[in-house]
Amino acid sequence: MAAADATHPPLPAGERLIATLAVSLAIFMYGLDMAVANVSIPAIAGDLGGSLSQGTWVITAYAVANAIVIPLTGWLTTRFGQVRLFVASVLLFTLASALCGLSTSLEMLVFFRGVQGFVAGPMNPLSMALLLSAYPPRQAAVAMAASMMTGMMSPALGPILGGWITDNLSWPWIFYINIPVGLFAAAVSWRIFRRRETPRVRQPVDYVGLALLVTWVGALQIMLDLGRERSWFESPLVVALGLVALAGFLFFLVWEWYEAHPAVELRLFKIPSFAVSICILAVVNVPYFGNVVLTPLWLQGSLGYTATLSGFVVMGGGLAMFFFQPVVGKLVPRLGSREFATLGLVILIVACYLRIGFTPDLTTGDLILPQVLQGLGTAAIFMPIVLLSLNGVPQSKVASASGLNAFARILATGTGTSIATSLWDQRTIHHHAILSERINPYNADAAAALGDLTRQFGAEDGLRSIDRLITSQAQTMAINDYNVFALVLFALCIVLIWSLRRQAAATHPVPAGDH
Repeated sequence: MAAADATHPPLPAGERLIATLAVSLAIFMYGLDMAVANVSIPAIAGDLGGSLSQGTWVITAYAVANAIVIPLTGWLTTRFGQVRLFVASVLLFTLASALCGLSTSLEMLVFFRGVQGFVAGPMNPLSMALLLSAYPPRQAAVAMAASMMTGMMSPALGPILGGWITDNLSWPWIFYINIPVGLFAAAVSWRIFRRRETPRVRQPVDYVGLALLVTWVGALQIMLDLGRERSWFESPLVVALGLVALAGFLFFLVWEWYEAHPAVELRLFKIPSFAVSICILAVVNVPYFGNVVLTPLWLQGSLGYTATLSGFVVMGGGLAMFFFQPVVGKLVPRLGSREFATLGLVILIVACYLRIGFTPDLTTGDLILPQVLQGLGTAAIFMPIVLLSLNGVPQSKVASASGLNAFARILATGTGTSIATSLWDQRTIHHHAILSERINPYNADAAAALGDLTRQFGAEDGLRSIDRLITSQAQTMAINDYNVFALVLFALCIVLIWSLRRQAAATHPVPAGDH
């Protein structure tokens, strides 16, 4: 297999540019589809006769199916070939997008969204593997930058584009826009990469591993989706799902570790740089996506921002990531992955520190700097850590490593979103209770403010106005609390990065060839 891999030299510069464009468009389409659907849920649910909570299954079905298939990327690549699998994934994703747009009921749409998430699983990990094979080893950071630039733009543009399409066209067009992009990406990728196919090996199917994977990942994703609305472990259903996920995960670990032909190559965690890097990526994703979710909710719910204006504020971070990514690609080889990742984490810590002092009367300008710093820090951290995770991974295992990398980020994204929203809710309740205690006849300022509002709006409306002010202040204080939590996690990641250096120095990394 090593010889087979060695027969594919880097692509010529011209073909490399076209290949990068085609693969990047596939990545953009994949990321955009996750982002645009979120803002269209109210319109989809209303048009298809479902409730808002039922509409969220459009997101859940995609997330569950996607999370199940992503870690199988390595096994599927070995069985079908890297290029065939990537092109098939893009084409089937395009077909599923068309079927989503043609759906006439919510049940039909949820089913096809599950299909879409299922076939999209290998797309993102394989895009990274294809680009790395197309570039010379010394330009690995450039290949990674090309992949990440498009991946980072789709979450930034998705909410605005999805809102515009839903308002000015109709929700099916959030799926139809994938059709020309997918057909172009698949055609160009096949033309360029078809003679660079990886060897195919027919291995026994690990049916037990597949069943355990579906069980624990499915239970975990549904638990994370239902937890907030059902008060987490106060609900017997959420407890049952949690126990199924835990038991399934433990059995899965033991089975896959000792299985001769595992569905998921967990033995890659024997490589110290891979194991620690995956942990860092997972920890970083928790506060990063937590802030991505909470910021628009807080701006619209507490500060009265419109969906469009809050989208533009969030987009500032996405634009910073996009424009800084090429700089990262050039500087990482010179400064070192660990050093540059540490710089990114320091920038993220500064962004959190600036957010800790937020008040309800801040201006849009006060929000922009932390958002831009978050974008710069995120761009600076992800590429170096991904490169560190692939350091020492055999060439034939890159697809498996990329799949586990993407899988860890998907799980961290769902976990981070649930932690963020739950922590925000709990801290809001806590601060609301403390602030409400100060509204009493013995507090002269509070009594005067309540008296003014009562005279202006009446007793009942005056109390409502006071409650709205208290809620806004409590939600803002809860955002500050969350950023303290995020700051601590980012600081922990710095410790993990430098422990990686000590660990790597004490071991012998696996050579980047086949065994």
